[in-house]
Amino acid sequence: MPRINLLPWRDEQREQRRNQFYLSLGAAAASAGLVLLLTNLTFNSIIGHQNDRNRLVQNEIDALNIRIEEILSLEDKKDRLLARMEIIEQLQRSRPGIVHVFDELVETLPDGVYLLSVKQQGQRLELVGAAESNTRVSALMRNIDGSEWLSKPDLEVVEVKENSRGGTDAQRASEFKVFAMTETASDEGEEAE
Repeated sequence: MPRINLLPWRDEQREQRRNQFYLSLGAAAASAGLVLLLTNLTFNSIIGHQNDRNRLVQNEIDALNIRIEEILSLEDKKDRLLARMEIIEQLQRSRPGIVHVFDELVETLPDGVYLLSVKQQGQRLELVGAAESNTRVSALMRNIDGSEWLSKPDLEVVEVKENSRGGTDAQRASEFKVFAMTETASDEGEEAE
């Protein structure tokens, strides 16, 4: 029987398979590298695009913050102007009131009572004066209580002092301090009429 040597053919086939394997391995590595490169480029592009969008949004936020600061400063100015207008309106409303209060003071003073000073703090009046007797001071307080423009009389001090008037006769006077509240409700009602 003749002998055929198939070894070189198998070696050639093995060599071909090995070359094919290395080629396919190289192609797989090249395609994996290409996929990685494309993925990297795609992600870098997406990240760059997102960074551009973030910069745009941040610029818009900065512009809006500037506008918000302007709006807040304008609202602060508006509040200050409204407060000024309210004070001016309040002064305008109370302007004729002091005239009525002085007129009412003249009407509530009984004979024999003299005012030395009148002070006003807000709605509170401080009346300091002298009277011929304590009865006159109580008459003043009753008159204040019945007044349209004054209310809530409050007696703080009554002192009896003797005054000499250049002769032998000495007069006794009751010095007093009375607090009263001014009424604004009747003032507003009068403006409405």
